[in-house]
Amino acid sequence: MQRFTGFPTHLLSVFIFVMGFWASEVPAANPHIDADQVKGPDACGECHKDSVEVWRSSHHATTFRNMPRSQAATDIAKKLGIKRIKSESDCLTCHFTSANVEGKIKPISGISCESCHGAGADWIDVHSSFGGKDDTAKTETAAHREQRYAASEAAGMIRPSDLYGLASNCYGCHTVPNERLVNVGGHPAGSKFELVRWSQGEVRHNLWYSKANNEAPLQRRRVLYVIGKMIDLEYALRGVAKATQNATYAKSMAKRAQTAIAWLKKINQTQNIAEIEAILTDVGSVRLKLNNEAPLLTAANKVADHARTFATNQNGESLSGIDGLLPTPDKYRGPVF
Repeated sequence: MQRFTGFPTHLLSVFIFVMGFWASEVPAANPHIDADQVKGPDACGECHKDSVEVWRSSHHATTFRNMPRSQAATDIAKKLGIKRIKSESDCLTCHFTSANVEGKIKPISGISCESCHGAGADWIDVHSSFGGKDDTAKTETAAHREQRYAASEAAGMIRPSDLYGLASNCYGCHTVPNERLVNVGGHPAGSKFELVRWSQGEVRHNLWYSKANNEAPLQRRRVLYVIGKMIDLEYALRGVAKATQNATYAKSMAKRAQTAIAWLKKINQTQNIAEIEAILTDVGSVRLKLNNEAPLLTAANKVADHARTFATNQNGESLSGIDGLLPTPDKYRGPVF
C-alpha cells in the first residue's frame, strides 16, 4: 500500500458532508444542488433586497463574469480539455449557480443564495408565507413563524440555524474535492478557508433584522469556529479516502487533515469539549494512506455524528475559553458592505 511521502500516516478525525461530494471527480452533470429546483437570486431578492444587494458586490456574485475570463481559469480549462467553462464542465459545481432555462441547464449567476441554503423550488413559497393574506414578517405570530421554519426545513431549506448544513456547503467547495481537477488541471487543492474569517467578511448579510449588518454574536462565532475546524477535517479525510494517486491532491488532503486535527487539539487544550474528545478517540488509529477508503469513511461518519451533536446542542455560551483563538475583525475576508 502506498503512503504519502512527507506526511505521517496516523489519522485524525472527520465528519460527513450531507450533499454528496465524495467522488474523486465531481461530474458537471451532478452538481451539489438540483438545477431543476433552482429559483435564482432574484426570487430571494423579492423579500431579501438588502441581502441580495450585498451579495451583488461580493466575489461570490462577480465570479460569474470574472472567473471565466481569468488566465488561471483558462489555463486549468485547457489542461482539462474544457472548451467552454460555463458549459458542461466541473467548474459549474462550485463557481456558478445553474438552473433550468427553457429546458436546458445553464449557469445563471455566481455562487448565490441557493448554493448555501439549498435549491428553493420546494421551500421558497413556504418560507415567504407569513400567515394570512395581509400578514407580513412584522405581523406574523410567533407560532406561525416556528411552523414556517419547520416546514421550510422539511422542504429542504438549509436555514441559518443549521450550522452544520451551511458550513458543509462552504467546505464542500473550498476544499476542492476533485482529484483530477487538482492533479491534471493544476487547480489549487483547497483554499485557506476558515469559517469565521470568511463568513464575517464580505459575504456577511445579517440584514433581515437590522440595517447595520453587524457581525455574528460572540457566542455564535465560537460555535462557527469549532464547527469549521471539524468540517475542514471531514473534507480532508474524505479526500484522502477517495484519492487514487500519490500526488498533489492526496498529499494536500493529508496535510489539511493534519492541520485540522492540530487545531482541534489546540482548541481542546483551551476549552475541553466532549465532542472533540470523542472525535480524537474515534479516529486515533486510522491511517492516512491510499487504499484505505473504508476505515477513513467509517471514521468520517463517526465524526459527523459528533459534529452534528455539537452544532445542535451548543449555543456558545460555555465556550469562552476559546475566545483568544477567534479571528479578529481585521482578519475578516474582504470588506463588509
